Amino acid sequence: MAPGSKDTRHTLAASDLQAAQEAQDAACGSRLTIDTGAIAANWQTLRERVGSAVVCAATVKSDAYGCGLAPTVRALASAGCSTFFVALPQEGATVRREVPGATIYVLNGLLPGAAAHYAEAMLRPVLGSLAEVEEWAVFCSSRKVALEAALHVDTGMNRLGVTVEEARRIAADPAMLATFRLSLVMSHLACGATPKDPFNREQLARFKSLDGLFPGVPRSMANSAGVFLGADYHLDLVRPGIALYGGEILESDPLRLRPAVKLEARILQVRHVPAGAGVGYGRAQVTNRPTRLAILSTGYGDGYHRRAGSSDIRPGAKAWLSGHAVPLFGRISMDLIAVDVTDVPQDLARRGAYVQLYGPDMDMTQVASAAETIDYELLTGLGRRSLRVYGPLSGTAVQGDW
Repeated sequence: MAPGSKDTRHTLAASDLQAAQEAQDAACGSRLTIDTGAIAANWQTLRERVGSAVVCAATVKSDAYGCGLAPTVRALASAGCSTFFVALPQEGATVRREVPGATIYVLNGLLPGAAAHYAEAMLRPVLGSLAEVEEWAVFCSSRKVALEAALHVDTGMNRLGVTVEEARRIAADPAMLATFRLSLVMSHLACGATPKDPFNREQLARFKSLDGLFPGVPRSMANSAGVFLGADYHLDLVRPGIALYGGEILESDPLRLRPAVKLEARILQVRHVPAGAGVGYGRAQVTNRPTRLAILSTGYGDGYHRRAGSSDIRPGAKAWLSGHAVPLFGRISMDLIAVDVTDVPQDLARRGAYVQLYGPDMDMTQVASAAETIDYELLTGLGRRSLRVYGPLSGTAVQGDW
């Protein structure tokens, strides 16, 4: 191949990119790897579960659960996803730029006075009150165009949504409904993550009591947990969220969905601490033997929850170092975490090595449980100091745009 050829230039560019990534990695205390391929694969698995007759959308609110909205929707669109749910119109505008032909629903409804923003970005508000329905109808009437929107019916969550009786009143007003195009009627499960809770069936019955009021309009009730409740809940469209990102839906995952996020922190130093020594703020945990501690360059300033720390009263979370589960030791501070590496070979627990705080070897849900929270909160609270890269959770990754 002649010098300066296209293939040579690409090789040089790849080499330059790798060198730049290595330089950035050397300057960062922690590394966050996000596998959008796993997110897309999880979506495909869920789509196969619900079958071709049901639309499988993707919920990408809160920056795609902390994973980066733009790269995530690009991966999902490449896998075949064409319907997205966001919380706010600015999120919807980002999705529109990345996937121009997508169908985009805004779960938080129609913000007061913002109808023009929805129309400009071709966003569909999920109308959750009579005031929102009326404002959208007036706006569409003034523009003389029947824009799409969804109707959210509250069946027991008691957050957003019109009541069942209000839904009946809306259905009985054909003149108002003629001003816009109702493209979806939806509700939301309060106890979907608890399959045996009888309230799931109660909500489904309330929702199905509206059948026939909006003929031809697709219906949706199932979030991630709802997908696992069975075909009765799938209706015409499912809108998984946390399942896409590898979070826990049920205690037993029959689909073996893939983890999509790995957080690692670099060891700054390894300390030899005698028995009877307190570690960290408040001396919350005291060594009961001569102990080797690895001090990691991350903390609650990077989104790792302080409550996951350990004390003499309660154990904390664990991390993963080269095939060894290592317990956190003492309180988590803003920038530092201590882990007990006494039982890890010294050549593995060394300055500069990375410790996995959660990912494929250290279950994120277990870490969240130790912090007395849920994996949703860990994901959406991912810090911005970590070097953020996109690629497989094992192997080469590339710096991402987020």
